Amino acid sequence: MKNEIYGHFHPDERQFVDRAYEWVENAARYHEVKLTDFLDPRQGYILQSLVNRHPDVKVRWDGGHEEAERRRALIAPDYRDLEDEDIALKVLSITPAEQKLSELEHGDYMGSLLGLGVKRSKIGDIHVLENGCHAVVTSDIADYLALNMSSVGRAPVSVEVLPVSELRRSEVRLEPMEITVSSLRLDGIAADVCRLSRSKILVPVKAGRVRVNWKVEEDPSFHLKESDVVSIQGFGRFKVLEIGGLTKRGRYRVRVGKFV
Repeated sequence: MKNEIYGHFHPDERQFVDRAYEWVENAARYHEVKLTDFLDPRQGYILQSLVNRHPDVKVRWDGGHEEAERRRALIAPDYRDLEDEDIALKVLSITPAEQKLSELEHGDYMGSLLGLGVKRSKIGDIHVLENGCHAVVTSDIADYLALNMSSVGRAPVSVEVLPVSELRRSEVRLEPMEITVSSLRLDGIAADVCRLSRSKILVPVKAGRVRVNWKVEEDPSFHLKESDVVSIQGFGRFKVLEIGGLTKRGRYRVRVGKFV
């Protein structure tokens, strides 16, 4: 049965598929309850797909708010009531001592958190605010991070642990960009967005460092469509907002938004 499942996913995802399969099987056979670390949307899709195949298993998701990108999963036998179960989330309220807040970005906060030796899977969504940052983390590392995080970049910070009910969210900001491309191929659009040559964008694509909708995509000829989210390691992320009509020269008008 597991070999059948493998065929639906990328080979690089096999290790996670094995883990998720074991969580679901243990819930069904041995009535175990499993609280995962934070999963990205692709991992969430894989796990939900496996749960959907098993009528005796259910899952509850929580990432701090309804639209969270990264969420924890609570997997349990279908007879368990999960509504009152603790998903074990905390919020780190990170406030720079100096008011040079515009200089601190999502990557600065993420880098400082990871620099304390914690795994990425322990950190959920990071919300950059006007006066600092709210980061959703697992409860078991919240106090450690609060005690040991003294700066973000070169900016001294103070850190407070809050209940998840006090989470302040930031709006996703997209920097719009209009391009014209000869086709809707991944390599063509990504090259224009990243301002790279077609040959240079092939390097991260073929190295497995490009994801479309959080799934590794190694085919440069893959055709993008509206609402696709593309992430390129080292170059950030963008979303295909609109695919317009053709120009007089037969090129596609494409509007994308770069995550900032």
